[in-house]
Amino acid sequence: MSVVGDLLQGFATVLSPQNLLFAAIGVTVGTFVGVLPGIGPALTIALLLPVTFSLDDPVGAFIMFAGIYYGAMYGGSTTSILLNTPGESASVATSIEGYQMALRGRARAALATAAIGSFVAGTISTVLLTFVARPVASVAVTFRASDYFALAILAMITVTALVGRSLLRGLLSLFFGLFLGLVGLDTLTGQARYTFGLPELLDGVDIVLVIVGLFAIGETLHIASRLRQLPEHITPLEPARGHVGWLSRRDWARSWRPWLRGTAIGFPFGALPAGGAEIPTFLSYTYEKRRSKHAAEFGKGAIEGVAGPEAANNASFSGVLVPLLTLGIPTSATAAVMLAAFQIFNLQPGPQLFEKSPDLVWALIASLYIGNVLLLALNLELIRIWVKVLQIPRPVLYAGILVFATLGVYAVSGSVVEVLLAYGIGVVGFFMRQFDFPIAPVVLGVILGPMMEVQFRRALLLADGDLTTFLTRPLTAALLGLAVVAMLLPHLPRLVARLRGRSGARLAFGEDD
Repeated sequence: MSVVGDLLQGFATVLSPQNLLFAAIGVTVGTFVGVLPGIGPALTIALLLPVTFSLDDPVGAFIMFAGIYYGAMYGGSTTSILLNTPGESASVATSIEGYQMALRGRARAALATAAIGSFVAGTISTVLLTFVARPVASVAVTFRASDYFALAILAMITVTALVGRSLLRGLLSLFFGLFLGLVGLDTLTGQARYTFGLPELLDGVDIVLVIVGLFAIGETLHIASRLRQLPEHITPLEPARGHVGWLSRRDWARSWRPWLRGTAIGFPFGALPAGGAEIPTFLSYTYEKRRSKHAAEFGKGAIEGVAGPEAANNASFSGVLVPLLTLGIPTSATAAVMLAAFQIFNLQPGPQLFEKSPDLVWALIASLYIGNVLLLALNLELIRIWVKVLQIPRPVLYAGILVFATLGVYAVSGSVVEVLLAYGIGVVGFFMRQFDFPIAPVVLGVILGPMMEVQFRRALLLADGDLTTFLTRPLTAALLGLAVVAMLLPHLPRLVARLRGRSGARLAFGEDD
């Protein structure tokens, strides 16, 4: 069947009353939770992941997850604009100009350009996902064990090198995740590893425990420790003055080009193994600042500084789904949570997913179109309700998150030991945030570590133990080469500056002679 035919079949699945309800619930709940200060899409899905365990149909669950993710991303922009409290690093660029617009009495315009930009970028990037995913999956079918090993290395290295400020801290976070991934029975020999005599650890550390511990518990403890430093009052919305879609003609004229440029930047970066939305959002912000005719407004509330990054943020999500669905490689923390959701339903994203579960894949892609429309329709009308949500007292809010996280973990495992393990991981996550260690490499290490180990040993088995198999196969060698480049790339500007400084010093020394 053609791509268009598959997509129409996906729409037929999504537009059933039950699945349409799942999409509406996902968008609404995602926005509601995402609006809460300090809570991003990854934490939102982690909190709601246990709720879906009772669902028999994975299609409905993933339709709801897609709505939750889109809703949480938009909710994060609301918090960034009104409270200057980004729920995730990808919302930082939005908060720079959005909060300044709110302080100048233009919160309504900032929220509107974020909502409409999210819709435009989400729709265009979903169209690109529709036509790109299957060709990538067909290419991925030719991958061998050594290629998957190299691809896992590339994904982990790029995210580790580019997400944090320090490569050393990023690698330490990655090694912690790899250690957690080794706990349990060896998949090939059946030997128990790092279980410390606890039968609950024989099946390994459940990814749900890691995600809830790092994001729900660790994030809550971190924000609770900074409550006095966070703003206590939100910026009120200015009264509407007959603008179309809350934007004046001048706002529309200044926003539509950044929406398209942000989309063009966000989708390719999301589809790369480096993944994530942090880089494209800041690239979009920097580009808009440099080419804007209103550069003097940047830092004081330029609408282009909200429109571009928000479009890049949403476009990157559809891009992130490309390596997730076609290769089984999560390139961001939220994608890692989505991968955990697939594993809960005994599904493995990768080249075979389009052949084994086409109904699920195309229903998920079709739900992105529906979710975008629902998100725009809901949030332009319900923004005043989301503003009321921000008035929940912070102690009550974060105490509720801890209770919900605890009940969720216990409902999944039925074990007090695993609840304590989740809190132990949460305490580690708290200290990681305190000392500026990135969280995403931990999640990637837990998920990709076991797969990387299995593919490494399988490749050696097929090559009779010859390590040169990782260098003689062109695709494997190319992927490993890209991993080395990705590790060195953040340090190139510093090295170039040092070399220029030395050459300049030598020239000066020669002139003195």
